[in-house]
Formats: sequence, structure tokens, C-alpha cells
Amino acid sequence: MMRARSGSILARGREVIRIEAESVKGLIPRLGKDFERAVGFMVACQGRVIVTGMGKAGHIGQKISATMASIGTPSYWVHPAEAIHGDMGRITRQDLVIALSNSGETEELTRLLPILKRVGTRIIAVTARVDSTLAKHSDAVLDVHVRREACAMNLAPTSSTAAMLAMGDALAVVVSEEKGFKPKDFALLHPGGALGRRLLLRVRDIMRTGRSHPVVSETTKIRSVLLAITKARAGSASVVDRHGRLTGIFTDGDLRRHLDSEGLINKEVRHAMTRRPKTIREDRLAEEALQLLREYRIDELVVINRKGAPAGLLDVQDLLKAGFV
Repeated sequence: MMRARSGSILARGREVIRIEAESVKGLIPRLGKDFERAVGFMVACQGRVIVTGMGKAGHIGQKISATMASIGTPSYWVHPAEAIHGDMGRITRQDLVIALSNSGETEELTRLLPILKRVGTRIIAVTARVDSTLAKHSDAVLDVHVRREACAMNLAPTSSTAAMLAMGDALAVVVSEEKGFKPKDFALLHPGGALGRRLLLRVRDIMRTGRSHPVVSETTKIRSVLLAITKARAGSASVVDRHGRLTGIFTDGDLRRHLDSEGLINKEVRHAMTRRPKTIREDRLAEEALQLLREYRIDELVVINRKGAPAGLLDVQDLLKAGFV
């Protein structure tokens, strides 16, 4: 079997992408009153947005449903064949159904239509045929017809599924914006992601406390401070006055700067510490701590409570472990 030349492979790949891109672009002038109506139905929906479809359209529907759920529109996908065998119990009058079918005549979907009408659920059709059975029985019809599929036989769902996906994304994004969905809302739905960590994680959630945070008085000898830092496996010690208020920090940098001082290890730490160190409140976002560390090019921040007393220590390594850097 002869292998295709590299040039023809690239040319064909580019042609497929061009055909699909043009198919998606062709949707733009077709957005009109029905799209506005569909968005209005979704914003007003008091239940869930149920997405359904068979075959490749069903796979696209699953992705659309997942996108909606991730940006503020409660949604789940229902298999139409399963729906007519019991899963209709998942759908209520308060819900909204988005049905995807290129032909608009998919048997499993058309069999659902009278049941959905009886339930009283609104239906949004995403189809290439606006005169189809599905379209005629829907409350809003989104036209996703394409000139041709990208495959050589003009059969495999390629351009048509790309158009469906783009239409679904348009719906999901516009509805999200109409609902006033904000980054903080996104973070709540994605707590395991990078944005979730940045917008939800507080300093107190990752700071070092207890034995991992050495706290010493101003009169503690540097020898003892070094032992405390070593025991805690930390890079610094917080220094407090007799009232427990933070007055300074002693770091590896402070030690190096005073190495030539005679009898250094027997001196009180107040003579070598850095006064008025950079601090952050324990209730602040960890993202703010990262910004401070970067701005001042330091490795540690003393975490303080409302009374100005050290509550913990935040090291750049702690942010690394939390996935911030």
C-alpha cells in the first residue's frame, strides 16, 4: 500500500480544518430571535437544563452540558433511548430540554416529544433542518446546517458536530454572562483547578504553625534561635517582644550578614534580626502572599493575626506544594 506524500497529508489536514472553520463561521449570521429566546428560557429556568441527543450529537451534547454546569448553569445529559425506558423521571416541568439532532428526525428524540409536551417542559432544538419534526415541536430552533461534512464522502459527522458544539458554547457562555457569573463563582465550581486555588485558598490553609513555626523572644541567644530553626526545619524564626507582638524576623540572610560579628552566636537575636518584616494576615488569600514574595523578592512571610502576633510562617515552598508556582 502506497503512503501519501507529506505535502498531500498536510494539505488535506488543512482543508479539513478550513471546512470546519467555515462551517462554524457560517453560524454567525443565522443567530437571531430564536437564539435570544433560547437564552431567555435558560436564564429563567428554575430547574436543570437537560441536554439530549443520539450518536455523535449525543457526545457533543455531553460536552455542552458539562460546559454549562461548569460556568453556572445546572445541567446534566440524558440519553434519549434511556429516557423512553424510565429516565423521563429525571425531567420535570421546571427543567428545560436542549435536543440535538442534525436531521431533526432522530427516532429516539421524536418519540420523546409528546412526553415532553405532556410534562410541560420547554424544548430548544439544535438541528440542521428547521422544518423537521423536532423543530416544529420546539419552543426555539437553532439552525446549525452546514454546506458539507469535512470527510471525503460527505457522510461522517465532522462539520455538523463542530457547528453543534460552537452553538452550544455560544449558549453556555452568553447565559453565564447574563446570569452575572463571576471568577469567584467559577472557582467554587472548580476547587481543584489552578483558578480555584488562587481564588479560594487562604494563607491560614497552607501556613506553617506549631512546631514548624519557631517563635523566639528578642532576648533569645542566636545560638538557641539557630537550634530552633533547625529543629523546625524552617528558614527563619519570628521574633516577639514580651507582650507577644511581632518585632522582627531572623533568617539565613541575617545570619550571613552578621557572620563577621565577634561572638555572634552568644548575642541576643534582637541585635541581628530584621525589624519590621513583611507580613500578611492569616485571612488573606494565598495569591496575595505570592504577590508579596515576588514583589519584595523574599522567601518567607510572617503570618499575623488581628492582634499583630505571629500566627504562622509562609514559605515559598509552601506555595509550591499548593500548586501556586
